[in-house]
Amino acid sequence: MKVHPVPCLQDNYAYVIVCPDTNKAAVVDPGEGPPVIDALERLGVEPEAILNTHHHWDHVNGNQALLRRWPDLRVYGHASDRGRIPGQTEFLEEGDAVRVGGLTGGITHNPGHTTGAVTYYFEDSAFTGDTLFAAGCGRLFEGSPADMYTSLNQKIGGHAGETKVYFGHEYTAANLRFALSVEPGNEKARAKLARVEALRAAGEYSTPSTLAEEWDTNPFMRCDSPEIRDAVSRRDPGSDLAPVSVLGAVRRFKDQF
Repeated sequence: MKVHPVPCLQDNYAYVIVCPDTNKAAVVDPGEGPPVIDALERLGVEPEAILNTHHHWDHVNGNQALLRRWPDLRVYGHASDRGRIPGQTEFLEEGDAVRVGGLTGGITHNPGHTTGAVTYYFEDSAFTGDTLFAAGCGRLFEGSPADMYTSLNQKIGGHAGETKVYFGHEYTAANLRFALSVEPGNEKARAKLARVEALRAAGEYSTPSTLAEEWDTNPFMRCDSPEIRDAVSRRDPGSDLAPVSVLGAVRRFKDQF
């Protein structure tokens, strides 16, 4: 399998997933049409599916442009996003299979950012949309801290550490700066920030991360960290410091960062 990031809009990523045995491809979260169409044509692949992680406009805005160019594309999303994803033809539930050429993947349902958010898995790669970012997570627009805790720490976080995480936005440097504000002693986060700043200065992408890196650097997956718990105690004295409460407090801190 080959994965090609495609920058869209201001800081979004779409991804082209290619099955090398068949030259068939799928597009994850086309935020706009022209750059994705250009990438597909440049790669010389045959698209057969759009994989939407959730319904937000900056992840589905290119669906119709791709469907005008390739009318037979299958459009995947969670069943609960019926009517919210343009052109949706496939209505997924937890554990359903997704096929791209000779590749077979699957999904987990990850409510938190939205009620219908999903992560797509192919081989050693996870496409997490706005649920899991490098060193961050999405805002809780339609879900609760408990939803996001389960989605991050149990569903996505239950996969192997070498799993590559392809996320929806180039927020990594800012997320790591926030992570260090609540866990300033995290030297792995500090070292990753230096690497990411160098990558970005060279015009390169910070995607993908890995789950092992997220366990080490992502404050929303480190809710048992004594330093993060101390930060919550100081800034939110009423918190009971249960992991879900810590995640909720840290998310509120991030919203104001």
